[in-house]
Amino acid sequence: MSEIKQIKLTIDGQQISVPAGTTIMAAAHTIGIHIPRLCYHPDLSLQGSCRVCIVDVKDMGQYMASCSSAVWDGMEVQTNSPAIRQARRDIIELLLDNHPMDCQTCERDGRCELQNLAYSHGVRERLFEGERKRFAIEDSSRSVVRDSEKCVLCGRCVRVCAEVQGVYNLSQQGRGFHTVVTPAHGANMDDSVCIQCGQCVNVCPTAAFLEKNYTEEVWRALGDPKKHVVVQTAPSIRAAIGEGFGFEPGTPCTGKMVTALRKLGFDAVFDTDLGADLTIVEESNEFLGRLKKNERLPMFTSCSPGWVNFLEKFYPELIPHASSCRSPMMMLSVLIKTYYAEKMNIAPEDIFVAAVMPCTAKKFEIRRGEHYMTPEIPWTDAVLTTREAIWMIKNYGIDFATLEDEQFDAPLGIATGAGDIFGTTGGVMEATLRTAAEKLTGKATEKLEFTEVRAVGGLREATIKIGEKELHVAVANGLENAKRLLDQVSRKEKHFDIIEVMACPGGCIGGGGQPYPKGHFHVLDPDLLKLRAKALYTIDQSKSLRRSHENPAIMELYRTFLGEVGGEKAHELLHTTYRPQLPRGVK
Repeated sequence: MSEIKQIKLTIDGQQISVPAGTTIMAAAHTIGIHIPRLCYHPDLSLQGSCRVCIVDVKDMGQYMASCSSAVWDGMEVQTNSPAIRQARRDIIELLLDNHPMDCQTCERDGRCELQNLAYSHGVRERLFEGERKRFAIEDSSRSVVRDSEKCVLCGRCVRVCAEVQGVYNLSQQGRGFHTVVTPAHGANMDDSVCIQCGQCVNVCPTAAFLEKNYTEEVWRALGDPKKHVVVQTAPSIRAAIGEGFGFEPGTPCTGKMVTALRKLGFDAVFDTDLGADLTIVEESNEFLGRLKKNERLPMFTSCSPGWVNFLEKFYPELIPHASSCRSPMMMLSVLIKTYYAEKMNIAPEDIFVAAVMPCTAKKFEIRRGEHYMTPEIPWTDAVLTTREAIWMIKNYGIDFATLEDEQFDAPLGIATGAGDIFGTTGGVMEATLRTAAEKLTGKATEKLEFTEVRAVGGLREATIKIGEKELHVAVANGLENAKRLLDQVSRKEKHFDIIEVMACPGGCIGGGGQPYPKGHFHVLDPDLLKLRAKALYTIDQSKSLRRSHENPAIMELYRTFLGEVGGEKAHELLHTTYRPQLPRGVK
């Protein structure tokens, strides 16, 4: 293996040596020099469009974009000078002058990268005010709102949609003053191939993309004395919600989260982990049935609604391979308006179910026709992202950090460790294997941790030996990774028995509705995702019950309400169907 050539250069008078191919920005970082940037993202391709990161390179005659310019031998770089600082300031001023003046009412106020650049560069007035671009807000989507007036054309959303998710829904269209980021032909998001994952929201430095806000609907329900208002929280929320209140990433905050939601006025706080346990019981039964008959293999997990949208739009021929199980959120919502409503003697129409989820696609999922109790009554009434829940808690004046830890409410608040790890990639697979192993061998197995399927890195394949049986499994997160597996399945190049797919990088812990990271972390940062995942594994290891089928609340549900696993009533309430999706007007 040949050694990588080392390049010698000078940055701000300091001589350094870096590997060939290193950018000026990365080289400067090695000696503690931070060059401001806007379009740059460490996990996306280089674009060099915003020019905020310009530097002066000797004898070049013009400033160069440090994020996309590779170093060369003998290069002399000046990253700062009065002239460079003024040029950067002019660029930021021009971006601001083509931007709405609504910082105080903007969702990203205080967390906007353009706003932060303006502050750090001393921009205190608008020098070039005049005509600016005007676009209507596109808010017809059930998940994602697009405000093109706030777009700085950094291209991050375009790149994450293409390079990480493999969807290629967004592009820059038009020219000059009229350039806009949009789906093909200017279509609305719901009428395009958008899978509602919200990664565009995550990487947007301003507020050109935001999740659809449902906090007002929840406030109204909480204020309605006729409504019994219930909230459920996904596994990954407890691993990330603390970040919104100053806790270090990876700090489990389950008890404080429950207390805060109860203080908001919810009549009951339930754990979506119970829905995850229920999903595993039904899904493992479905998988073992398919395995025995050797039909519709590999089976795909179906917990991630962004992934389901992707499957329906891009690989409709593989829909029969998807598990028919509803997602954990939907299973729990169904139980709340049937089992719980019956126990509490409350009419289902008088129950309002809110769900705190890491995922913007969940907002789309609850409006799918198959997820309604009746044409007028949805199983889930509103989905809040982690960010929205954090805002509501702050808005109510709750001091999250000082709260005592409380427990979820019975009867739908008991969960095993297997339910907790659903929130990270590989977790669904691992939880399934814990239950399937016992069913395959007919006895409890000592092995609980299947570390070979933990795959924050994006893609993993493994062969798991259970008794005399070898299971060929695969785990993918980020849909560009999933496409590699799906293409292999379509071409019959590889055999798998079961495949877990999560739409977002790292799984739900990296969902499109999770907190914007602070400090040195960035969105999609593998180190951040590993810390959030570690929080879930820590919770799992602390529990005495770690297999979904051992959950006493699940046993009680089947004994008194659902009947047998995979039976008629369980299938009616806990399973669903999928169908090919095409943009409106396409046949």
